[in-house]
Amino acid sequence: MVSAAPARAEMIYAGVATWSAEQTGRYTASGETYDADDLTCAHPSFAFDTLVRVHWRGRSVICRVNDRGPAKSTGVAIDLSRGAARVLGMIDAGRVNVIIEKLGKMLE
Repeated sequence: MVSAAPARAEMIYAGVATWSAEQTGRYTASGETYDADDLTCAHPSFAFDTLVRVHWRGRSVICRVNDRGPAKSTGVAIDLSRGAARVLGMIDAGRVNVIIEKLGKMLE
């Protein structure tokens, strides 16, 4: 579960989101074991433990950056865990245009 997030976004931008579940059990770039049902994501440049709020079709989810990716060449801005994608309702869509808010580091 994710701790309380800062109230104000540091940065807001639009991008493409995808999701992944096939890598459950592997190690993420942050060194933790990936669990597809957690509310986590991969981002190419945000620091680990940064919280982001992702919006799609009137829904939003706050997830924590714990991995690197996706590659810039894919045109994808963020790769969500299956758990985060499920909250957004994008499981069947696979690849969607989203609004991403960088909220800052996770609070202890």
